[in-house]
Amino acid sequence: MSRVAIVALYLSASALSAQESQLAADFRKEGEALKETCGAFKLKSIPSCAATLFTDHPLHIAAGSIAPQNGFGAGLAFVSHYTPNESWRLSFNADGVASSNGSWRAGGYMTAVYVPRRTIVVLPGGSGTSNLSVREYPVFHVYGQSTTLNKLSYFGIGPDTRDTARTYFGMRQTIAGGDVVWPVWKKLNVSLLGEINSRSVDIRPTTGLPSPSIEKLFTNITAPGLTRQPAFAQFGEGIRFRPAFANGHARLNYLVKFQQFAAIGDSTYSFQRLTTDLGHEFPLYRNSRSLLPKDSNGPDDCRASVTGKSCPAVSRDREGSVSFRFLMNQSFVATGHTVPFYFQQTLGGTDINGAATLASFQDYRFRAPNNILVRAAFEHSIYGPLGFAATADAGKVALQRGDLDFTKLRHSYSVGMTLRAGGFPMIFLMFAFGGGEGMHTTVNMNTSLLGGSARPPLN
Repeated sequence: MSRVAIVALYLSASALSAQESQLAADFRKEGEALKETCGAFKLKSIPSCAATLFTDHPLHIAAGSIAPQNGFGAGLAFVSHYTPNESWRLSFNADGVASSNGSWRAGGYMTAVYVPRRTIVVLPGGSGTSNLSVREYPVFHVYGQSTTLNKLSYFGIGPDTRDTARTYFGMRQTIAGGDVVWPVWKKLNVSLLGEINSRSVDIRPTTGLPSPSIEKLFTNITAPGLTRQPAFAQFGEGIRFRPAFANGHARLNYLVKFQQFAAIGDSTYSFQRLTTDLGHEFPLYRNSRSLLPKDSNGPDDCRASVTGKSCPAVSRDREGSVSFRFLMNQSFVATGHTVPFYFQQTLGGTDINGAATLASFQDYRFRAPNNILVRAAFEHSIYGPLGFAATADAGKVALQRGDLDFTKLRHSYSVGMTLRAGGFPMIFLMFAFGGGEGMHTTVNMNTSLLGGSARPPLN
């Protein structure tokens, strides 16, 4: 073959390669990874094959607990990254999952990370050290999400409801909006938060369940919002502190957020909420990972960094921590107004967003416009991603803000196992007791990948 022909073939191959889009390249690389990790069955290849199937991009299996009592959802997730210029990093997520009881969730999420150009300044002394370091970046999220849940418990409102008053209802909620996380002080890792959302809720009766439908025992007075659910415009502002001290052996996660829920067409359901969430984590080892969601990722994205594309590998390091948390939600309601029951926070079992609180009680057991929770927790790795966990909770709900104090608290204790493997969703198997209403076993699989951002909460 002549040199001219060889050069022509090389140029043609280069042109075809250049024409391949980033998305097409990602699909090609994922196909190659699937062939390599899952092509031949070998025991040692199972973890890498599972990682490709459940965390790789642009397409992977989506899985997670949709909400307590609504089963385990499975489906597909799409993830794509785009870098239009040096200052912006964009990622796109879309997913849909469904469970065996007909509940489902589908959504689309865009994350935009602003990376300002920085000038390298070499410090005096000839050390070559620069001012470039790991830092937080401004992050913008835009999303649309619709969730249908066919089985939710309602026991009434207030701290003195009876466990025998359980009823069920179904709900669909559609959320569209966005939020921003804007770092303002690097030393204490302080960020300002803002959000704006539209929320549309539809409450419906249930049939064929072991307890009656909600409208059989409750009315619009005892379950505000039962007969009519207006659309809401919801706004929020907050400040977050995430500093670390003592060489990483003390990590704080403080959040104070104020939200406004404005009912459209019926102002009697408008209210405001103040959330104070103070988390304290004390890792036992310096190499213990931070398990907080990454703002720069989408919920289906487990990238370890803004510029990277790979998820973290399964860690076999010893990890462990002791943590303490104080959570308080206070609602501000004008005279003649009320908080719809479906927007009231709950304690007991696991809440609608997948958070365990007073886990020995039934799911959604206590509901009110105001609540308080204090938690102590311990977690330690046993082997690789498998760990042991124990928690102690104390909390209460209140009809009035003035009733939020540390008297007549409900108590609950839990022990169990955790699984935090690479970028997979976190899995918890917990056995809870001590609440005075029996024992409760929960199995929960997080709806986001480990390292993925949280989804818009449903209340």
